[in-house]
Amino acid sequence: MSRFRLVVLDTSTLVSAAIRSGSVPHQAFVKALDTCFPCLSGETLAELEDVLYRRKFDRYLDRESRNTFLDLVHRGAYRFPLAGTSASVVQPACRDPKDDKFLALAVAAEADVLVSSDKDLLVLHPWRGIGIVTPAEFVGEG
Repeated sequence: MSRFRLVVLDTSTLVSAAIRSGSVPHQAFVKALDTCFPCLSGETLAELEDVLYRRKFDRYLDRESRNTFLDLVHRGAYRFPLAGTSASVVQPACRDPKDDKFLALAVAAEADVLVSSDKDLLVLHPWRGIGIVTPAEFVGEG
């Protein structure tokens, strides 16, 4: 069993996992599904869907593959509501306000770790006792 129990995977990690099978982000996603409890919120899921269906990813994934990946995310992750989560919960906030939703989710889920390649999030490690690690660190490579 992983040393992490509840895990938040940010959009960059999930998109990379979807478009590059076998990549380190894909390995992190598989590990999260197999050994942890991946967490998401309506806000993080909406961002994933928006980004994954962008035309720039057409050369990597067809619509059916995107649907299959999102179905796997839906089936494998636990949802946590962020409604009513105040800005004070996300203190200190991320220098990119668009990433605050992942911090809010980590608090709402009482996550052990947030997996990201985003430097705006990584510089916060550890954030309020929650580890913020790269996909490679999560899978034990770095």
